Amino acid sequence: MTDPRPLPVDGLQVETKPEMVTNPYSGETVELPPDAVAVYDFIKGAEVFGEYVGMQKGLDWFREYFPKEYYVLLD
Repeated sequence: MTDPRPLPVDGLQVETKPEMVTNPYSGETVELPPDAVAVYDFIKGAEVFGEYVGMQKGLDWFREYFPKEYYVLLD
């Protein structure tokens, strides 16, 4: 079955199981499906390396598909 959400960038490694992800600043935790975990990891990596164009693509994707989780983890 193909996921209906197109990923914001090519080449992301998507695992098969959901994961719990915690905001390191607030301590709030949410469960994300595998594609969202991959995008979250990409966003955090892009932030570290100053790759702001890719980071913005990931943030836009998160706001579109996971707005509640976006506000917990990334806002």
